[in-house]
Amino acid sequence: MKNILLLTDFSENSVNAMRYALHLFADDVCNFFIHHVQSPSSYTTDDLILAGNTSIYDSIIKESKHKLSKLAVELEDEIKNKNFNFQTHVDYNEFTDAINKIVASKNIDLIVIGTNGVTGAQEVVFGSNTINVIRKVDCPTLVIPEGFKYKKPYEVLLPLDLDDPCSGDSFLELVEFVEKFSKVLHILRIMPQNKRSPEESKDQENFDKHLKNIEYNYHVVRNIPMSTTVDCFSQTNEIDLMA
Repeated sequence: MKNILLLTDFSENSVNAMRYALHLFADDVCNFFIHHVQSPSSYTTDDLILAGNTSIYDSIIKESKHKLSKLAVELEDEIKNKNFNFQTHVDYNEFTDAINKIVASKNIDLIVIGTNGVTGAQEVVFGSNTINVIRKVDCPTLVIPEGFKYKKPYEVLLPLDLDDPCSGDSFLELVEFVEKFSKVLHILRIMPQNKRSPEESKDQENFDKHLKNIEYNYHVVRNIPMSTTVDCFSQTNEIDLMA
């Protein structure tokens, strides 16, 4: 059973990311934790005065709890998958602190988050919350761009710079994902200089060890910026997901 954390700010973008995850894991038994983080900085003194005799904490999270319950019911009715269990959680905390807390307490296997930042082949700029999750939370994260509709991720692109290893937990988690959901893994080793790096010299050994059950293509590109390389490759290949 997978434990998947669905982060939401109640925007259409975050709900779209949830729908993507529900379609992606349609054949799995999953616990989905729909989680909203209410930052202390978003409330003013007036909000707390209006709370009256109600505790500050209860006043702050009451509306969010109601929205989450409604959202969970809507998703259950829409997807109708007996393999899915939904739980809702609201936390009043700093964003990454709240995410790290629930990742540890619920043994989360994957975080799913939508982003309304700029996304494109030449430039990828995620929102601040998304960046903080990627950098400060030790858990695999699936980022769904704004307006991105579900499509089976048959073709996966993995860009690597000169120091990225084709080994370790992150790489093995990607291999597991590709084995389950995809058909082809495209690996781009992008080198800023016209020479071999220590990691590049170990690539084929790692592929022979870890990619026995995966169809993959491996390319080394030198002296071309990563953004340009990824842009060109994405335009000439039908890439469904970039790692």
